Amino acid sequence: MTGPAGFRLRVQLTWLALLALLFWLFYNLGLDFDLIGQKLPFMLGLRLSPDGFIQGVALTLLITVVSMAISLVVAVLTALGRLSSNALAFGVATFYASFFRGTPLLVQVLIIYLALPQFGVVLSGLASGIVALSLNYGAYLAETIRAGILSVPRGQGEAAVALGLGRGVIAFKIIAPQAMRIIIPPAGGHFISMLKDSSLVSIMGLWELNFLAQSYGRATYHYMEMLLTAAAIYWFLSIGLELVQNRLERHFGRAFAGDRQGGTK
Repeated sequence: MTGPAGFRLRVQLTWLALLALLFWLFYNLGLDFDLIGQKLPFMLGLRLSPDGFIQGVALTLLITVVSMAISLVVAVLTALGRLSSNALAFGVATFYASFFRGTPLLVQVLIIYLALPQFGVVLSGLASGIVALSLNYGAYLAETIRAGILSVPRGQGEAAVALGLGRGVIAFKIIAPQAMRIIIPPAGGHFISMLKDSSLVSIMGLWELNFLAQSYGRATYHYMEMLLTAAAIYWFLSIGLELVQNRLERHFGRAFAGDRQGGTK
């Protein structure tokens, strides 16, 4: 079988073969699958924590989704500041991006959680983790968004202005759809990294996936079972984000499909 369908079939067969090999390797490690079955509902967040709050995957997803939304807003504002001719806006945007890209995320989490209370700003562990993730990834996303905006030829915006279109229409109807094609692939990578970096909030005692895996590992002396289970869950969540990313890439790349096909003729 040739063509795109044949290629997809061969890719799927390759995945199945590699998954079978991976399962075989895990099976031969002598893991305690009964223990995994007992702890899995707690790690998936199907049970509430002792204080009645969500835990495990449910808490991990909550932290990630809220941080994604806030980081997007921060990134857009920072990208606009980086593109601004206003010295103050440009200076604030570049300083913020430099600081949060130039310091470790773990240090930022600890500063927000431990240092801010000395100035009268007391945040919970959950809020501190979300703020740190949002500010850190907002700095990286800002450069991705800026690159996407700059990839759109200036002539298109100038032509739209000449036609009398408003700034909002130009931004959302002309520039944004074209910029998204450039923004989505690296932004998807950032969000997948954010999903995994949400495990850093475990240092503040939040019962998210990584915290539960380590706690159950210490309590049962079966670290391998718990850590491999957590790794598998993170992987499946990442695959879900990759599928969303691929769908968005196809959606915003439809207008350029003809150009690519024309270029190969």
